[in-house]
Amino acid sequence: MSTQTAMKTITYREAVKEAIREAMLLDERVFLMGEDVGHYGGCYAVSKGLLAEFGPERIRDTPLAESGFVGAGIGAALGGMRPIVEVMTVNFSLLALDQILNTAATLLHMSGGLFNVPLVIRMATGAGKQLAAQHAHSLEGWYAHIPGLRVLSPAMVDDARGMLWTALQDPDPVLIFENNTLYNMEGMLPEDAGPVEIDRAKIRRPGRDITLITYSASLFKCLEAAEILAREGIEAEVIDLRSLRPLDDATYLASITKTHRALIVDEGWRSGSLSAEISARIMEQGFYDLDLPVERICSAEVPIPYARHMEEAALPRVETIVATAKRMVTSHG
Repeated sequence: MSTQTAMKTITYREAVKEAIREAMLLDERVFLMGEDVGHYGGCYAVSKGLLAEFGPERIRDTPLAESGFVGAGIGAALGGMRPIVEVMTVNFSLLALDQILNTAATLLHMSGGLFNVPLVIRMATGAGKQLAAQHAHSLEGWYAHIPGLRVLSPAMVDDARGMLWTALQDPDPVLIFENNTLYNMEGMLPEDAGPVEIDRAKIRRPGRDITLITYSASLFKCLEAAEILAREGIEAEVIDLRSLRPLDDATYLASITKTHRALIVDEGWRSGSLSAEISARIMEQGFYDLDLPVERICSAEVPIPYARHMEEAALPRVETIVATAKRMVTSHG
């Protein structure tokens, strides 16, 4: 008798929707609130159909006022509920930054440990869909700078499906960043998929010659680059960070002890970026394992352009990853 787990093909969008639906079925305290999440079905169609199933008390459309509805989510969390707040795009989350930074992230500390804020905030991030400069930046590295928050960035459908329930069990605020280019992506998911741990990075492809450290949509660029490199005899190890705060230093440092080379691919801007933080940690903790300096590939330091060819040029590109990795491996052999 076979014990193999049955698998199904599912889009990233449907995986997130399944996660929300399961959480609402498991815990009556869970509800979803945000712009257009109800009658419209979500700006990225993630919540389509949930209003009919759960009603307007649990699928709550909000005004176009991020500071207001994120603040309402904080209040609901303090009152014993388990809100999932959807912010349409990370750029718009800046309107709620005071609520996120000065209230959600600090209240436990400022109350002397008396008041937790068990709030989950989901938001779309990233470029690649010609949404122009006010809808397409990757600002998750900013939030990873803030103590008091947990920051997650699921790339694969199993993480998109499984991280939400685990995040809802966290007593403190959790931000989940979903790259908008991934919603139509298909992947395989076990029929009995459930929660996943959210503390560790994962090796998505083993290798011996160079470590590619990345997250979110850039993971797939790194995996494609690794395939190309493999055809030329270079085996790249690809690390999916998954959690941006806290960072799992141990996984990528262990990889570097084997490959002795590190290339970080980060869709955020280079200056003051998450890639800069990871590079500093490698230099502090793994300097003597390196054969040459850490390198980084980031987005161009410009507002993300609207024109497709310019947008593509501004983002990390597969050919750049391949060329950089090849140079790092072959010039220091």
